[in-house]
Amino acid sequence: MTETARRVAEWVGKTPDSAPPPHVRLRIFERFKGVCHFSGIKIRPGDQWDCDHVKALINGGENRESNMAPILRGKPHKEKTAQDVAEKSRNYRKRAKHVGAISPTRQKIQSRGFTETSPQRKASSPVNKWRGF
Repeated sequence: MTETARRVAEWVGKTPDSAPPPHVRLRIFERFKGVCHFSGIKIRPGDQWDCDHVKALINGGENRESNMAPILRGKPHKEKTAQDVAEKSRNYRKRAKHVGAISPTRQKIQSRGFTETSPQRKASSPVNKWRGF
């Protein structure tokens, strides 16, 4: 089948959770020439790999074929997911601070402090052991 024989320009997921079908996974794999888009390692037969979103869904990416790339399962996928979550958190904090949803951090009011006292001459006041007798 040639590229011009395709009926649909690209696959688009019906929901954010929908996984691409096997024939779309093959097209994604061939488009990247079998190389993990995150680590740059060649994916060999028998290696487990996933279709990952280049721009994560939580960061505004779409669930479509053009936004997907092969990534090795395991350490590369975990690192990419950690980067995506960190980027989402940074963007959220910046946006919330800009809009004013998060109150700015305020320093505690600095007190005047204690007044200086004269040096003590005795360790304590004298003790009266025989009080009242």
